[in-house]
Amino acid sequence: MTTIDASPLRGQERPGPRRQEVVTGIKEYILRNRLKPGDLLPTETELCEAVGASRSSVREAVKILSALDIVEVRHGHGTFVGRMSLNALVESLAFRGLLSGEEDHRVLGQVVDVRQTLEQGLAANIIDVLDAGHLAGLAALADQMADLAAQDKDFLEVDREFHLKLMEPLGNDLILQLTEAFWQVQAIVAPTLRTDPEDRVITAQRHRAIVDAISAGDPAALRAAIAEHYAPVRASLARAVQS
Repeated sequence: MTTIDASPLRGQERPGPRRQEVVTGIKEYILRNRLKPGDLLPTETELCEAVGASRSSVREAVKILSALDIVEVRHGHGTFVGRMSLNALVESLAFRGLLSGEEDHRVLGQVVDVRQTLEQGLAANIIDVLDAGHLAGLAALADQMADLAAQDKDFLEVDREFHLKLMEPLGNDLILQLTEAFWQVQAIVAPTLRTDPEDRVITAQRHRAIVDAISAGDPAALRAAIAEHYAPVRASLARAVQS
């Protein structure tokens, strides 16, 4: 059984460290002891000893780290290493996007740029690794979007599932997290745009074109289909800037 060093920073302790130093100390503790997401952190008393800080400083630092999803506080059970998600990035970008939404929609345009660049850049890789099961799943989602669009119903959650399934076969967790993070930002900010009634139908058709390009094994066609997929939101952005 490996013994965890409860006080790796004891030699560097000094009274009353600033809040950010305590945050850094806890992150260093996690790294030094090779803790993984889901692992239980020491008690508050032990953390105070480890980073040379008071209970109030440790509590404030834990709040900051919790907001960043670096740690997770489960009341009655303790504090655990978090999932390290991109929630903080999503909240920050979404807020910035909403702030600029009524003016120039600059942040939303940048988010669309990132999403399109990521998907187009990985087009050949997606075709190489995407199997028949994933292709059938994407086709079913595209059909579901078309059905909902024909009924003038929203298909936001289906869209999210489509883009995650598109990237899933790559087996890269960071790509999946980035895909979901930027999708969430766009989903939060995009409603500030004025859209045309036919945009849903067009968007559903563009998802089907993505599936067809993958089925044909044509990276160039897939990159073109991805560009066309983002064309409606780009048109909405252009109208917003002109208005």
